[in-house]
Amino acid sequence: MTMKVCIYQTNPVLLGVKENLEDTIEKIQAAKAKKANLVVFPELSLTGYFVRERFHEAALRMSSPEIQRLAKATCGTAAVVGFIEESQAMNFYNSALVAVDGEILFAYRKLNLPNYGVFEERKIFSGGKHVRVFKYRGLTIAPFVCNDLWHPSLPYLGITQKADIFITIFNSSQGSMGDEFSNIESWNIINRFYSRVFGVYNLCANRVGCEAFEDMRSEEGALLAEPSMVDDNPYRFWGGSEIINPFGQPIVTAALYDPDVIFADLSRDLVRKKRIMLPYLRNDDPYFTHRELGRILYGKGIPEIDDV
Repeated sequence: MTMKVCIYQTNPVLLGVKENLEDTIEKIQAAKAKKANLVVFPELSLTGYFVRERFHEAALRMSSPEIQRLAKATCGTAAVVGFIEESQAMNFYNSALVAVDGEILFAYRKLNLPNYGVFEERKIFSGGKHVRVFKYRGLTIAPFVCNDLWHPSLPYLGITQKADIFITIFNSSQGSMGDEFSNIESWNIINRFYSRVFGVYNLCANRVGCEAFEDMRSEEGALLAEPSMVDDNPYRFWGGSEIINPFGQPIVTAALYDPDVIFADLSRDLVRKKRIMLPYLRNDDPYFTHRELGRILYGKGIPEIDDV
């Protein structure tokens, strides 16, 4: 069995939930017309990234009409879409909606929130609590959001749940970490590393466009510069979305800096072939990991090797 997947590399309107929602639904319909079984959008694709103190204006609950419309649009396919989720307890999350054939499965909540460089997510979002997977068309799929892939324990938790596919949605801007660190190079390494070591497909969806902070004002309240005059390097999202096969090889890569759409056919047989040829995980023992974490974190009196 094969699965046809699609990634839309978008340039969302900052805080423009209505416009972004209509664009997302239109793109899902277009992907369905091309027989796509799964459609993936970048992190925070319904809101834009630098929402800052206005985050609550763009938040949606799982019961919101917008989310219900989005789920209904997936009839005959499936989609993963980034948005700001407001819980019933009025906590706010950087989330990825997972909807299949018209039904909401869950919202994956980003676990590791960056608070360095130009990123201030921990100031406004709560962190998630679970690494979740779902089964679809004979494959097990683990969604992740951006910085979660920079913490190896989280992809490993996806693998212990028998993931065959990673979905990695992110918003990576060009110069967010300064001139001595290349986000493009780093994401290329990360995307391929997990596919190669774990033997999974990796659907990597980044966005494009440039966002400037809305409150870049002088003490007198005047704008320091028009948005077009602000150095956009730290706030320019570079795109380059890609679909990586289980051998860590790119199947297709999207354009840099421009909106784009890419498609690929995924095969469970190729996952099987990789795990036969290079069975890195054959002897992996999550119970050993559990025991060692218990010893490290809680000192449960497990004897040291030298004591046995």
